[in-house]
Amino acid sequence: MFVLELTYTAPLDAVDAVLPDHVAWLEEQYEKGLFLASGRKNPRDGGVILAVAEDRAGVEELVAGDPFTVAGVCAYRVTEFVATKTAPELAHHRQTLG
Repeated sequence: MFVLELTYTAPLDAVDAVLPDHVAWLEEQYEKGLFLASGRKNPRDGGVILAVAEDRAGVEELVAGDPFTVAGVCAYRVTEFVATKTAPELAHHRQTLG
């Protein structure tokens, strides 16, 4: 599991100009089952995405295709973690320590 933290690197008007494409990209990832939750940070200086993927390389490739990344309006921080406890709705994403 991965926490993807976005930090805006451009003014909000530049971010907002790309927002429709970013939202469409988010929807694609939800449809593929890769994203579990997402939203803006408060204050609005970026966002957070909770994602599942096979490996970090796949996540790095995925975020490189985000329209926000392509337009140069945000930077990503990718944090991988082992989800050993989850809400019942996320039970199939639980992992065991090896």
